[in-house]
Amino acid sequence: MTLFLLHELVTILAASILVIVVFHRLKIPAVVGFLITGILLGPGGLGLVHDLKVINAVAEIGVMMLLFIIGIEFSLERLRRIQRYFWFGGGLQVLLTISVVTLISRLLRARVEEAIVYGFLVALSSTAVVLKLLSDKKQLDAPHGQISLGVLIFQDMALVPMLAIIPLLANIKSVSIFALGSRFFLSLLAVAVIFFLARKIMPTIISLIVRTRIKEIFLLSALLACLGMAYLTASLGLSLALGAFLAGIIISESSYSLQVVSDVLPFKDVFNSLFFVSIGMLLDTRIAWHLRWQVLAVVAGIIILKTAVVFLTVMLLHFNSRISLLTALGLAQIGEFSFVLVRVCQENELISGEVFQVFVASSVLTILATPVLMEAGSRLVEKIQEHGVLSASLERANIENEGLREHVIIAGFGLNGRNLARVLKETGISYVIVEINPETFRTASQSGEPMIFGDASSRVILQEAAIAKARALVIAISDPAAARRAVSQARRLNPEIFIIVRTRFVSEIEELYALGADDVIPEEFETSIEIFIRVLEKYHLPRNIINTQVQVIRSERYGILRGARSSSRRLTEKIYDYLEAGVVETFLVPEGSWINGKTLGEIDLRGKTGVTVIAVVRNEKTHSGPGADFRLEARDVLVLVGDHQAMDRAFGYLENG
Repeated sequence: MTLFLLHELVTILAASILVIVVFHRLKIPAVVGFLITGILLGPGGLGLVHDLKVINAVAEIGVMMLLFIIGIEFSLERLRRIQRYFWFGGGLQVLLTISVVTLISRLLRARVEEAIVYGFLVALSSTAVVLKLLSDKKQLDAPHGQISLGVLIFQDMALVPMLAIIPLLANIKSVSIFALGSRFFLSLLAVAVIFFLARKIMPTIISLIVRTRIKEIFLLSALLACLGMAYLTASLGLSLALGAFLAGIIISESSYSLQVVSDVLPFKDVFNSLFFVSIGMLLDTRIAWHLRWQVLAVVAGIIILKTAVVFLTVMLLHFNSRISLLTALGLAQIGEFSFVLVRVCQENELISGEVFQVFVASSVLTILATPVLMEAGSRLVEKIQEHGVLSASLERANIENEGLREHVIIAGFGLNGRNLARVLKETGISYVIVEINPETFRTASQSGEPMIFGDASSRVILQEAAIAKARALVIAISDPAAARRAVSQARRLNPEIFIIVRTRFVSEIEELYALGADDVIPEEFETSIEIFIRVLEKYHLPRNIINTQVQVIRSERYGILRGARSSSRRLTEKIYDYLEAGVVETFLVPEGSWINGKTLGEIDLRGKTGVTVIAVVRNEKTHSGPGADFRLEARDVLVLVGDHQAMDRAFGYLENG
């Protein structure tokens, strides 16, 4: 018996490795690979694995581990940042989907409890698949990425009450509604009491365990908490997964939660993979093929329904149709947690075998379709937007119709946008902000900022921001695709405008320059530059040498940091070229400066430092070639010429005497 079980596990693991390698090369999510592995190995495929009971038992542990890790990683701070997308977006999407699916199922003569369960199954999307694809496309921080994250987290949390409700729906005919409600309330009360006591006791227990400094005890205690809470909730008539989730929430408040995740994660991955393999094994390919037209109809129905519901939800969040469509196409599949629900439904005899086969087959197909839908969606949005079909969502605040001239357009009012606006305001330079986040737009416009609500990559919005009369465009948005379109549109609308783009990704640099950007600032490289500046200063390297190194790196578009360093000339040769060349700098005479009221002859800047004053700007009037008797005043701007070393001496002399 032991060798038989070992044979089953070895077969599953060997096949899983092979399939995952192939799927990774094809860039198809691992979840799909595990499902396909199960289909191939199970009775409906090659029939290489027969004892499904043992595999299902191991898979049940995988579900508990999955919910346990979700509970540990649940962060209130993370939730606070996207709470509007979580509560309103996620709540509305889940409720609308359940309601519509329940209504359609009832029209198709399904029982009430079955109809509600179908709604549960369709309402959830795949967190693992969607976040992986958004991460690969570098769109997690884009508006549709943040909305998707909020909705997905709500769906993950919604799994918990769904797991608690399913057993009650199974007994809805044999027990009165009052009795079911009472049982549900008492069960939740018992869970709340257990949760409260565990929350009070667990930190002390964890501290005692950590003090032993025995790693094995720490790991076993974490597993005991997970399985123990699962056993308690199951004893109360609720699900095992609910208890595991509560155990994770309790441990998440401990300062040792990250270590628990680190220790448990390998176990979770193994058991979790077996869970999806076990789901695939339950699919009978002969039945699925026989019901292929029903399967295809369900797939089409799920994608159309979820796309429509999510699109409406995001539009109600006051985002434009572009963001709504991208989010909707990304969330139009069945999620991995739906497989958790369908197993519980099977155990409670809420769905028939035929429905189960249709569900598993259609779910796998919707997950397989997701990368295609997201890629096609991005291209579709670009094509439609070029023809002006998608709405620009225009709204203005604090802007005079004729007041925009020689101004700066700030696309994106995040941290960088706010800092830039603050500096421009202090220096008296006019600007207008383009922001697509409705909450940010509302808050900033109420504080008096000149705002335009809309997509900065839209020709209509850029024209509304008077781009033809603007001097500069600063693109500081977290959507790489939108940033590229904004650069291209802006360059076509105003060939003379100066375009600066902030990007988080090195791969974007060359393409942004090719599209027409004048300057691209990659955040990670600028951070690297700041780090090496401070390190070199600690070694007392002359500041002019450091500044010149920075100048060379930036002039070569960060090629040295990207590993694309030119072999034609050494960096040191280019630095010496810069050092030998004279530079022009300006110096503002501050109030209370020691040179205020003195003549140029009295300060003798050329004799002291080697730098020459070639002009003085006073009250916007330029005095070229001032003589030695020219007396300086506060707020004068000195125009200086000299080499780098002399300029460093001059600034030190002018500031400190």
